[in-house]
Amino acid sequence: MFDSLSRRLGEILKGLRRRGRLTPADVEEGLREIRRALLEADVNYKVAKRLCDRVREKALTSEVLESLTPGQQLVKIVHEELARLMAGGEVSQGQPDLTLEPKPAVVMLVGLQGSGKTTTAGKLARYLHQRRGLRPLLVATDVRRPAAREQLEQLGAQLGYPVFTGTGDEGDRDPVRIARRAVEEARRSGVDLLVIDTAGRLQIDEAMMAELVELKGALRPQEVLLVADAMTGQEALSIAQAFHERVGLTGLILTKLDGDARGGAALSMAEVTGLPIKFIGTGEKLDDLEPFHPERLAGRILGMGDILSLIEEAEARLDRKKAEEAWERLQKDQFTLEDFLEQLQQLRRMGPLRRLLEKLPGMGASELELELEEKELTKAIAIIQSMTPEERRNPRIIDGSRKRRIARGSGTRVSDVNRLLKQVRGAQKLMKQLGKLEMGRGGKQRQRRREGPAGPSFDLDLDLD
Repeated sequence: MFDSLSRRLGEILKGLRRRGRLTPADVEEGLREIRRALLEADVNYKVAKRLCDRVREKALTSEVLESLTPGQQLVKIVHEELARLMAGGEVSQGQPDLTLEPKPAVVMLVGLQGSGKTTTAGKLARYLHQRRGLRPLLVATDVRRPAAREQLEQLGAQLGYPVFTGTGDEGDRDPVRIARRAVEEARRSGVDLLVIDTAGRLQIDEAMMAELVELKGALRPQEVLLVADAMTGQEALSIAQAFHERVGLTGLILTKLDGDARGGAALSMAEVTGLPIKFIGTGEKLDDLEPFHPERLAGRILGMGDILSLIEEAEARLDRKKAEEAWERLQKDQFTLEDFLEQLQQLRRMGPLRRLLEKLPGMGASELELELEEKELTKAIAIIQSMTPEERRNPRIIDGSRKRRIARGSGTRVSDVNRLLKQVRGAQKLMKQLGKLEMGRGGKQRQRRREGPAGPSFDLDLDLD
């Protein structure tokens, strides 16, 4: 996410932090480099200028320049202003500010074809069901794109949510009629939330806008959210402004922020349009929708991490009970390769290593390093899954012939099997020692307080040596 921009800003700010003191000339030089980095990342030039002007105003004060750590003070100012830029003003805390009353609430998704509206409809329904406890109904009003309604039905089946596509009569070619019937169905069935997937075009045209205006008038939705592809560059800004002028938006959802494009236009959207970004899409899985927290994303871009989002993801995706049971077995020397496999699979549920690492401070890694780490994680899972249940429970019985069989079954080498077994033994030994130390320093209650919200785990050192 914003890899090139993150690297450039990191290098610029690192150079400034290393200086014992900063002069006005140093600050101006740094700001020129920051502005250049923003422009190269496709940030709107007016937005880049305003950000640098605000940083200059705060940085060129005696309080900053004469402090003991002027470089750190400057980083703090850049972080604050980057967050303010992405928020389009004041930075708010907590969950996205969505109006979801009275019930059934109606959320209407609009945008161009290919922006990811249909997938985002499923992701948003899942998020609001899991985090807000709402019972969703997905509504397909795109009657033009081939298989659009079938795609939404497949998503609904995956998620276990009902999908309304019409009643099967001639009126099902009319998006407004479908939407009205969906509201009636929601009231009958006690649904809390309707997520409306609307038709898009390859480009903005009058027919699409007229249809959306009519739909909005019929539904009176609490939220009208533009789903915008972050990889479309500066064009995304004009698209957002055109939709807002005709339809009247309440917010933005930016998709494909996991892509390799510069993506800087996404940073400009809130300030240019005056609309809040409410969610960001960070991957293809149905869990890959995050509430937008500008101060957290600014931290990721500047290499400061995003521990709060990582903790929230862990709480939502990891099984705390299983983690606690694994910890107890580890303390009693009963930890097996089946437990180890469960830990690896829980780690995989958290998403690609790339996404996890960018949320940890100072954990930047190259594309090659991340690719290798991901392969090692996949290899470790394959090796354990190639073992018999008895071998997983008691790895001491794994002799040379068993190792050769396991290596063949997992498509790896015997040396890979040996390394994994060595890592597991090392993890067991280390965690037993840590457990004894913690028990000696205050007992089990204090130990549990330190385990954190996602439960205990252990470090998998995927050593490539």
